Amino acid sequence: MTSRAPTVGFDLDMTLIDSRPGIHACYRALSARTGAYIDCDLVVTRLGPPLEDELANWFPAGQVAAMADLYREMYPAHAITGSLAMPGAREAVEAVRSAGGRAVVVTAKWEPNAKLHLEHLRIDADAVVGNLWAEQKAAALREHGASVYVGDHTGDIRGARRADAYSVAVATGPCDAAELTAAGADVVLADLTDFPAWLRSHTAG
Repeated sequence: MTSRAPTVGFDLDMTLIDSRPGIHACYRALSARTGAYIDCDLVVTRLGPPLEDELANWFPAGQVAAMADLYREMYPAHAITGSLAMPGAREAVEAVRSAGGRAVVVTAKWEPNAKLHLEHLRIDADAVVGNLWAEQKAAALREHGASVYVGDHTGDIRGARRADAYSVAVATGPCDAAELTAAGADVVLADLTDFPAWLRSHTAG
């Protein structure tokens, strides 16, 4: 059982925000600018891992780092306003703060762009840490004292496990409920609308 005022970590893409429209638009713009073929519809079905992992499917290895820099540079103009808050996202963060806790976003997304998303969508996190994927997230979760980590990907479960945090998975991303359960999530929710009630139960007593 956690304390009454837990620190809760949240993933960003497909957990707090539906970034698919914006990411699709940014990849489409990157394709137009570079002349490289990119199947943008496919890209947005597998969000979660680092940007460089995806770009490696569309560019030679020697160009990936430069393309990642270009993508991140183009991202604010193409991806921020088109992305949406996931159902229950603001309420989930507010539930943590109403319980006296802190909400920390830990994401693989480049940190400046993650902050732009949260600012645009008025999701008020107490801290944002970017550029971390899967087990790498554990360092930030430990640093902020997170006892719970909420994410949509099996990589998020691995990060929670490495940090000795309770793994809450939401089936709103590329991994379905069965896959999240099999990966070792402590609890799987349909989406974040179920999170406030779960948190009240988890912190009771």
